[in-house]
Amino acid sequence: MTFPVVVEACNGQFTASLVGVPNVRVVGPTRSQAIDALKVVIEHRIALGELLSLEIETTGVSSLAGKYETDPTLRMICEEAYQLRDVERDT
Repeated sequence: MTFPVVVEACNGQFTASLVGVPNVRVVGPTRSQAIDALKVVIEHRIALGELLSLEIETTGVSSLAGKYETDPTLRMICEEAYQLRDVERDT
């Protein structure tokens, strides 16, 4: 298994953290020690739980695209709006 990790030098030490999980973070005196310590923390967390990938449905505006394409009421509203627009353009 591969995990994205950020390693940063800070005040003469190194911080290694799991990308996207801010509370999974360790500090070590060297870069390699910080990475090794983080590996142990991640392995321990995986041993205690289950690692899954979840599919989440989108709920933003883009999920509405095409949803009402065949709705006759929406078609009537659009036609009326277009007619009003055309009348305003002509005057």
